[in-house]
Amino acid sequence: MQSTANLPVIGLDLAKTVFQLHIVDIESGEIQRRQIKRAKPAEFFAKCQRSLVAMEACGTSHHWARVIRSLGHEVKMLPAQHVKAFLLRDKTDAMDAQVIWVAAQQPHIKSVPVKTERQQTCMALHGMRRQLMKMRIMQTNALRGILAEFGIALPVGYNKLLKTIQGELARAQQADQLTPDLVLSVQEQLKRIDALQDDIDQLGQRLRAMIREDRQMQAIQQIPGVGDLTASALVAAVGDFSIFKSGRQFASWVGLVPRQVGTGGKTQQLGISKRGDTYLRTLLIAGARAVIAKAEKSSWITRLLDRRHYNVVVVALANKMARTAWAVLAKGAAFDQVKWNSLERFNA
Repeated sequence: MQSTANLPVIGLDLAKTVFQLHIVDIESGEIQRRQIKRAKPAEFFAKCQRSLVAMEACGTSHHWARVIRSLGHEVKMLPAQHVKAFLLRDKTDAMDAQVIWVAAQQPHIKSVPVKTERQQTCMALHGMRRQLMKMRIMQTNALRGILAEFGIALPVGYNKLLKTIQGELARAQQADQLTPDLVLSVQEQLKRIDALQDDIDQLGQRLRAMIREDRQMQAIQQIPGVGDLTASALVAAVGDFSIFKSGRQFASWVGLVPRQVGTGGKTQQLGISKRGDTYLRTLLIAGARAVIAKAEKSSWITRLLDRRHYNVVVVALANKMARTAWAVLAKGAAFDQVKWNSLERFNA
């Protein structure tokens, strides 16, 4: 990548219909504020001299970053929460573009890597799957609540519910506990739940097909607790793991390290920061719970549970999984099961 130190900076505020530009001439210091229609950015930047185009990271920013890069410009995407700190007056499109221009020249603000189309496709599949999972949970919870009103208690959990509900409905019908209309409606609800599960399974198959074509995803699947969902989401969300200097920095980005509050030379560590991508953190913690649930009685995990609270061990293990994933992908090293099993390297 060529140096961007001497390039003119353009602050670009993205929107649905009209984009706002903030440009400062390097020689004269003249400020230009322009608006361009959504259909015109490619035409504008094709005629513009090579520049560093800064924008906030948002839903459409990765697409426009790829378009602008293809026209010969450099792109710097900034975290929205860091840009907001420079907003001094009322929020307008022109002021937003100016604030982005100012934030782009702060060396301490790290840019957001531009995702490829493949990365965005993978994350889109994850987003659709999450939405379908929420809908399925809503449908099963609704069934559980409705039948509870008629004295029928269904077990918690999707698989357990499906195994028991037909038998419970049959017994309730024999005892005249449910009306025919309600039984018919419950059966229709179960069909809708089955259709949702079929859609979820289809998305899962597409994600597994992506994993079969991606060596990075396959590499971190060797880590205990990292399954199909976690492996594909981590690689798609991050892309180049070498942008993080260490495994701890990556774990911090995911929000799995303690928050620190310091004053007067004294530093206090609190709970985890919960910064970064909530979905990635959820997957890592869920994977850690699965590892702990299957841990052997003689393992270092069970010995750690004797000294620490269960939830502390879960988060610590998720932290270790994140750091191990960084080591595998940033350094190109294969996963080492011996090092993983070493309790002494738990906090390495």
